[in-house]
Amino acid sequence: MLLATVLLSAALAPQAAPPATPVQEPAPAVKAADLPSPGPANANIQSGIAAFKKRRFAAARTEFEKAEAADPQSAAAAYYLGYTFYKLGEPSRRLNANKEKAKELFAKAFSLDPTFTPTWGR
Repeated sequence: MLLATVLLSAALAPQAAPPATPVQEPAPAVKAADLPSPGPANANIQSGIAAFKKRRFAAARTEFEKAEAADPQSAAAAYYLGYTFYKLGEPSRRLNANKEKAKELFAKAFSLDPTFTPTWGR
C-alpha cells in the first residue's frame, strides 16, 4: 500500500517543466545604409567615393553631382556631395562658399533620410 501511495503521489505531483530550449535572437536587421545605394545614382556614388578616398575632391564632386542629378531624392548623394564641398573649403578656416554649400547639402540629406549613415564603400 505504501508503494502504491508513493507511485500515485509521484504521478500526481506537478512535473518539472522540461528544460527550455534557448531562444535564438533574430538576426539584426540590415540597415539600408549598409547596402549599396539602389537606383541610378549608385554607380556615380561609388565612383565618387573612390575618387574621394584618393583625395581627388574635384573628381568626387563631379561624380556626386551626377548622382544627385540622377536621383535628387538620394540622401547619400546629398551627404557625400556636401562632405566633398566641405573638404574643398577646408583649407580655409573661415566660413566660405564651399562650406556654406556643404551645410545646405547636409541639411538636405538629413531631411531626406534622418537615419542615413555614410558607409564609404565598406
